[in-house]
Amino acid sequence: MKIIVCIKQVPASSNVKIDPVTGVLIRDGDNVKMNPYDLFALEAAFELKEKLNADVHAITMGPDSAISVLKEAIFMGADRGTIISDRKFAGADVLATAYTLSQLIELIGDFDLIICGKQTTDGDTAQVGPEIAENLIVPHVPYVKEFIKADEKSLVIRSVYDQYDEIVKVKLPALVTIEKDANVPRLPSFKRQQNFAKELIRVVRFNDLKDQNENNYGLKGSPTQVEEMFSPDKSMVTQKFVGNGEKLSESLYKVLKDNQFIR
Repeated sequence: MKIIVCIKQVPASSNVKIDPVTGVLIRDGDNVKMNPYDLFALEAAFELKEKLNADVHAITMGPDSAISVLKEAIFMGADRGTIISDRKFAGADVLATAYTLSQLIELIGDFDLIICGKQTTDGDTAQVGPEIAENLIVPHVPYVKEFIKADEKSLVIRSVYDQYDEIVKVKLPALVTIEKDANVPRLPSFKRQQNFAKELIRVVRFNDLKDQNENNYGLKGSPTQVEEMFSPDKSMVTQKFVGNGEKLSESLYKVLKDNQFIR
């Protein structure tokens, strides 16, 4: 079985900067980590690898610095990694991101299963995985909590929803998104880090793709545009009131009314 796992580099904290012109995140290479949901996706792939002798190929889209999460995936157990990176992909929304990743997967070629994390912590849309499946015209199953049965031709899967669980059988090739806490992700192996420290990561650029229409990628290929985005104001203004209970209540009432918390 050949498995592709989509992973992403995301901000490591909520203290991120935003480009005031484009409205997109400024990704600081020193303040990033692997998307936490993708750790569960990788572990699901590794468990299938151990059962079915599968080949696990980790892929990501982002700046060249995102190679670091691919190396982390390899140290955890992935067999290889590929990054798709080009300035033409900058500013992509979920639709353009999914299309770009689909083009990369078509370039890679042969696969049986694509595994994605449920969502990313910097976007929280949970749309990219299903949209990749739609682009590739393969079935997809979301919110997967457990692989009940797996072989080279199909999977029996448990998906969890708010009010119920669903058990489905899906034929391969297919795409699944893994729910949080579906498993316990393993740590990167020191031995693998020693053995694969010089492992080469394949880099794919725009010119390598079959579709050379720039209007399908990045900001040009994004039908949803952010009108305005800004970092929240974290400043604090304090006031001190002195007096008896009646005077304090009057002062508090005035502050609340002046700031339109009450009418």
